[in-house]
Parts: sequence; C-alpha cells; structure tokens
Amino acid sequence: MHKILLVEDEQRMLDLLALYLTPHNYHCTKAQGASEALYQLNQNPFDLVLLDIMMPDVSGWELCAKIRSFSDVPIIMLTAREQQEDIVKGLKLGADDYITKPFNEAELLARIEALLRRTSKKLIEVNGLKWDEERFELSYHDTPIKLTPKEFFMVGQLLKHPKKVFTRDQLIELIWGYNSETEGRTIDSHVRNVREKIRQSGFPVDKHFLTVWGLGYKWINEAD
Repeated sequence: MHKILLVEDEQRMLDLLALYLTPHNYHCTKAQGASEALYQLNQNPFDLVLLDIMMPDVSGWELCAKIRSFSDVPIIMLTAREQQEDIVKGLKLGADDYITKPFNEAELLARIEALLRRTSKKLIEVNGLKWDEERFELSYHDTPIKLTPKEFFMVGQLLKHPKKVFTRDQLIELIWGYNSETEGRTIDSHVRNVREKIRQSGFPVDKHFLTVWGLGYKWINEAD
C-alpha cells in the first residue's frame, strides 16, 4: 500500500482527497499546513506528497522548496491557479506534476499512478536511507555508503518488497542467477557485510534488516 501525505489548509479538502484515494489502496496522512507536513515527513516515509499551493502561512511553493532540501519524495501540486507561469514556477521548485482545481478524480488517480510507476522502483527512501538505482548509490542523509554491486542489488530487492521474506535460495537466484553454484553461506556473508556498512553510517539497520530464523531475511520500513 502506497503512503501519501496530503497537505492542505482546508480540512474539507483534506477529507475529500482521502475519500477519493483510500478506496484505491492508498494510505493517506493529512497535514493541515506546512508545519504539520514537515513534521510528518521527518517522522515517516511517504511515497508521494499532494501539495496545495494557496496556504496562508507558508505557501506550497515555499514548502516544496523546503521539502526538496532534504527529500526526493515525488510531489504533485494541487491548486486553483492555472496560469502558465505558476505551473513553471512549481516545476522549477521541484514539483513533479501539477493539477488544477476543480480536478477530475480519474485524472488525479491516473497522474498519481503514473508518477509512482516512474519513481517507486528507481528511488526508495526509508528514514534518511536512500537507495538510488539510477545513480547506483546507497546513502544515509546524503552520505554515500560503499557497497559492492551484489550488495547493492540485495539491498534493492529487500527495499522494493518490505516485509517480504526472501529465502537464501531466492536471493541467490535473483542476484547471482538461476544456474549459480553460490551457496547459502555466501548470502549470510553478504548480509553481515551489508549490515556492518550501513550500521557504520549511523542508520539503525538492525531494526530494519531482520533475520527470519529458519527461512531467510526481510526488511521492514517501520521499526518496532
């Protein structure tokens, strides 16, 4: 289930957006203004932000720039302003898409789905730990963590499928290939190396990268 942060100053619009999105398997968190939005983003991972522009204290443009200073989470701007210069301004500040009010529910859903398709598998972020497939880089708070290619792909498989248990044989097939003669203890060795490298960065990896005894390994995004 994708997690979406809704940022609006009007409670009625927050409730309406949640009403549209929740039946389509989106988990919605409501933030009434910039302060609440920044708090939520610093506390929880989100797959996408729906951001209103016309807010009284801090505008959506200002908030978009602040979000981009620490996160690459996809942003769709929602606004009644439809002038071309406003659209260009939003995109230059880091928004990924722009839709005007009143909006069509089907169009909003289609834009969300399209943006998630483009971003969900290439860039994954969990509490400051970022796996970037296009840059071939794992980092924590923008400080790179050096991994071997196979370690990098192992982390990617786990991050792409949180809570899914991967057996050693499954990881061997995914990373080394179906006909590989690699043994299970090689996976264990890679897991130890990955944990140690991520641990040294300061990320609490032992709360997220778990051993499922007798089965294999899994990743959870929200540590207990």
